[in-house]
Amino acid sequence: MFSKESLFAISLFPYLGFLWFLTRSQQTPRLALIGFYMTLVFVGITIPAGIYAQVALESELANVDWLHGGAEAFLTLSNILVVLGFSKAIAEKQRNAKQ
Repeated sequence: MFSKESLFAISLFPYLGFLWFLTRSQQTPRLALIGFYMTLVFVGITIPAGIYAQVALESELANVDWLHGGAEAFLTLSNILVVLGFSKAIAEKQRNAKQ
């Protein structure tokens, strides 16, 4: 019914809506919000990397370790920022509760 490429493209719309609501709420820790936006950087890196793997290397991105790993590093960074942002917010809330 849908190809994985079209599902990938369609999935960006709900994610952009998620980011819009998250940003508008002004309740998400700044570092975590940056991490969520970094996911878009990951997507922006992965698409050309996948095209390069397919066109120049005649392979899937997942089969080209150095290229796939480089792209996945952006997802890892994104996840680290989200975790650090929420961890910091929790620690601050706990500190404030003790005062």
